[in-house]
Amino acid sequence: MARDEARAAAIIAVVIPCYKARQTILGVLAAMPATVDRIFCVDDGCPDKTGLFIEQNVRDQRVAVLYNPSNQGVGGAVMTGYRAALADDVDIIVKVDADGQMDPALIPRFVDPIAAGLADYTKGNRFYHPEWLEGMPFVRLCGNAVLSILTKFSTGYWHLFDPTNGFTAIHAGALKLLPLDKIAKGFFFESDMLFRLNTIRAVAMDVPQKAVYGEEESHLKIWKALPQFSVFLVRNFLKRIFYNYYLRDFHLASLEFLIGPPLLFFSILFGAYQWRASIAAGEAATAGTVMLAALPMIVGLQLILSAFNFDIYNQPTTPVHRFFRRDEDHPS
Repeated sequence: MARDEARAAAIIAVVIPCYKARQTILGVLAAMPATVDRIFCVDDGCPDKTGLFIEQNVRDQRVAVLYNPSNQGVGGAVMTGYRAALADDVDIIVKVDADGQMDPALIPRFVDPIAAGLADYTKGNRFYHPEWLEGMPFVRLCGNAVLSILTKFSTGYWHLFDPTNGFTAIHAGALKLLPLDKIAKGFFFESDMLFRLNTIRAVAMDVPQKAVYGEEESHLKIWKALPQFSVFLVRNFLKRIFYNYYLRDFHLASLEFLIGPPLLFFSILFGAYQWRASIAAGEAATAGTVMLAALPMIVGLQLILSAFNFDIYNQPTTPVHRFFRRDEDHPS
């Protein structure tokens, strides 16, 4: 009952990025629950003119169609919808894809933790029940598992999984704290959102969600995108460590991240050089040389593991949107 009251008190908007979605968008819109107050469909420079198709075939007064003059990618489309929702003064913004793989009936499940003040951001997790994975293509399953592990390092949300899941919800108060112009516009959007959310110490939560896979073809080719994702995630990891452990605050882990990697790299380089030198000379390395190569490696690994252990337990616990009143100005 308390959850229903909290949800009823919140103004809920749904953002749907639309690109080549004529065959599925009407079904998605028809399934929107009555608890949704606004629906923003974003035609992202769609060659099939999905936006015009919606205007001609949908009579739901909650639906507004927005147009990007050129294709900006899923992130760019979502940012357009986010800005419109913020301008409409809503409380919680849900993002749903137009391909029919996300059941709009689950929207209350994503909204409830935010409306109850338990989270700033919720996202779907298709890996929650093993039985739910039976319909997922094997290549997509393996790719998502690898990306999930890499994204944990990058974003700092070690308890989250399925980072490419686009079924999300966010409180407007937390969204206003994010630099919307800097968030990735392409397929890196979901991972970059998590990175940005961690830099403002937002509370993110996984929501169990079963996906539906039909005949539609995913625009994301995971194995082709994996090298680009890896570079992108490493960059965000370094930025996150700098923001959270040197710019905003300083912990014992800050020293461990600072000292551990140089010790490890020194040990590897020094050990490799001495190993090559001993082979060339035909003589075994002395005990002192072996210790000089091994000790920094042991200490460096211990410091790195200790730093990551701190990082894993250094999770945001207090939703940031609770610090701001609905009518209060937020930093941009």
